[in-house]
Amino acid sequence: MDDAESREFPTDGSSQISFMGTRINSMAEDDPLFEIRDRAVVIAGAGGGLGGETARTLHGRGARLILFDIDEARLRAVEADCPGAVARVADITDEAQLRAVTAKGMEEFGRIDGVVNAAGLFPIEPSLDADAATFRKCIDVNLTGAFLFSQSVARTMQDSGGRIVHIASVSSFVANAEYAAYASSKAALAQLVRVLAREWAPKNITVNAIGPALIKTPLTEGYLAEPGFREQAVAVIPMGRLAEPRDLVATIILLLAEGGAFITGQTIYVDGGRTLV
Repeated sequence: MDDAESREFPTDGSSQISFMGTRINSMAEDDPLFEIRDRAVVIAGAGGGLGGETARTLHGRGARLILFDIDEARLRAVEADCPGAVARVADITDEAQLRAVTAKGMEEFGRIDGVVNAAGLFPIEPSLDADAATFRKCIDVNLTGAFLFSQSVARTMQDSGGRIVHIASVSSFVANAEYAAYASSKAALAQLVRVLAREWAPKNITVNAIGPALIKTPLTEGYLAEPGFREQAVAVIPMGRLAEPRDLVATIILLLAEGGAFITGQTIYVDGGRTLV
């Protein structure tokens, strides 16, 4: 059985989760440790597979959202599923655009309680064939963009505190052939998270990352269509399947909610055991 098909995480704000056909109470709205209703959250890369799933789920649980992405068509599709959310086309590597997004969040909500950074690039190519432009672009988006986004929102959290959540990768820990640019960017991101967490902890700003195994999203679908790629990826995941965007949502909620208040500087691997191999 594919576990991804055996459970369902609600995105409509309900407090029920279906697990292997049985309805059970979720950790959701009635538990203050996981309450995110009315929290103001900015989501970068909101038009992507993971960003979109996060946006829909948080919206369904009552969070107030600022969404941004560089891809307007995908962003508008997610915006349509999240009535009341504010959406802006913006590039995570552009400081002026990030300032505008942050200012919009403050204008709309008076504060920013948390952010989720799901923006990123995923280049895979033999290292001997890689060009410098691709390497630099990957570092620029996955690392420099993460820093600039963190910096922009942290400036608004100096008095109130806040939660910063980045999407890293198991590639910050394991070594996959042909992942030189991507793995370097994610390993550096994991260390950036530690440094920012140490620096901003006195202001009650937590900074964490989630490290998923390979996720089925539009970002990876081209690679997954290549002969043998999917099989090779699944072979090194002990749970025997790829990650789904919804696999990460519960951990994202934890890190944004009261239950994650004392977690900082961590990369939490949600990977089906990939980092054990």
